[in-house]
Amino acid sequence: MNNNENNAGPVEHEYEEDVEETYVEEGDIADVIPDDMDDDMDDDMDDDMDDDATDPQDQVVLEDDSVQGFFTHKEPVFAVDMHPTDPSIVVSGGGDDKAFLWDTTTGSQLFELEQHDDSISSVKFSADGALVATGGMDGKINVYDIAEQKKTAQLEGPDDIQWMHWHPRGSVLLTGANDASLWMWSLPMGDFMNVFNGHSAPVTCGQFTHSGRNIISGAEDGTLIVWDPKTAAVVRQFTSADERFHQEGITSLAVSRDDQVILTGSMDTTAKLVHVNGTILGSLENSTESVECVGLCDTLSLAATGSVDGSLSIWDINTMRLRTTLKHDDSVTRLKWHKDSPMLTSVSMDCTVRMWDSRTGDCVRVSRGHQEGILDFALSNDGSMVVTASDDGCCLVFAQ
Repeated sequence: MNNNENNAGPVEHEYEEDVEETYVEEGDIADVIPDDMDDDMDDDMDDDMDDDATDPQDQVVLEDDSVQGFFTHKEPVFAVDMHPTDPSIVVSGGGDDKAFLWDTTTGSQLFELEQHDDSISSVKFSADGALVATGGMDGKINVYDIAEQKKTAQLEGPDDIQWMHWHPRGSVLLTGANDASLWMWSLPMGDFMNVFNGHSAPVTCGQFTHSGRNIISGAEDGTLIVWDPKTAAVVRQFTSADERFHQEGITSLAVSRDDQVILTGSMDTTAKLVHVNGTILGSLENSTESVECVGLCDTLSLAATGSVDGSLSIWDINTMRLRTTLKHDDSVTRLKWHKDSPMLTSVSMDCTVRMWDSRTGDCVRVSRGHQEGILDFALSNDGSMVVTASDDGCCLVFAQ
């Protein structure tokens, strides 16, 4: 603004001279709203808000059937295992790179294990419960003496750990890795025993046989291999070169109690039943998507397969026929047969734990409590308790 503008007369006076006064004529008024109508409108708005607040359709009812829980993890919990002789002791590990021993009766932490440099993908107690191992995507395995609550060994060699399994009769640990290899160590000192090479893709599943005399492993290349643990030699191999076998990656496997029959699940939507002598016994086909988990019953000639399509199929393995199809509302992530029982339990991305009677196909119990999908679970020896690991970062304890 220049000096001439600064010396001009008051702006207010110039503005007032230019303004014409206007008035509302009586004929321009359409209606007069009484003062008390404003109060009525306020009351109506309050009533509407109250109605919305109490509308049952807008309310979310959270069901929680759990009897206890562990909430210290701050990221998805990927793995959980229960002590083989004391079901009050559980180990869990997850995406926060942490693992904990905790008490299922109180939900309290017993011992925080050493943190990994990446997510913990597998946790396992030894067969006698004296040791516990944590395996991570950092390629490291830490082993602890539970009684002394101290680390006894750190094992390295493979990359990204996919799974771990202890020998049924000794302190020998087996693991499968993302680099297509399997590794075996003697504990508690952590002495290296053997490395197994034969797959050409990540080893997604594996275990010792019940006798401990062989190792069975399956991989994303569609191969299933039976190994000699002492020599690391291939005893038997099934591949996609045989059109009767899987044509895509193997996701899961189970071994019969007598170690003679192996059941595998695959991304090709099928499950295969094979004999350790090399015979392909049959194909179990009832899914439209990947078969993620499989199991064999201890007491009856039955098999179970769980799929991403939500189906849980029960099969007669003598006739290779489907007995019944059970359903979750989302992908079935894990299933376990109860020990010496026709009952089985499954968990799902639908956030539920379901117990089934395979003889009738009845769902005996549905347990809820998680807000996101269940990724893993542990089952007590008597089948009366389930401990879950979930995408919501929580572990819950359910009575069955």
